[in-house]
Amino acid sequence: MHNPYIYIVVIAAVTYLLRVLPLTLIRKPLNSPFLRSFLYYVPYVTLAVMVFPAILEATGSVWAGAAAMAVAVVLALVGQGLVTVAACACAAAFLVGLIA
Repeated sequence: MHNPYIYIVVIAAVTYLLRVLPLTLIRKPLNSPFLRSFLYYVPYVTLAVMVFPAILEATGSVWAGAAAMAVAVVLALVGQGLVTVAACACAAAFLVGLIA
């Protein structure tokens, strides 16, 4: 049997190094517009990659999840608030779940 504390220490060390090395190696400001925009969008892309599969699989029906996501995207692009978007997405998932 493997010791789980070894895994925790290795994960902690890798996470620490990934956060500290850029701070120590890059001392001057980034002037590249491409690199600056790339680093700006990394958190949003990471969140989308983690959330997208969960949206489709949360209801047990891919169609209900896709409908909820489509409704949420459209309402968010139109400028509706978070509560309205969430409520309408839940309603869409529920209705499509009843039909499918």
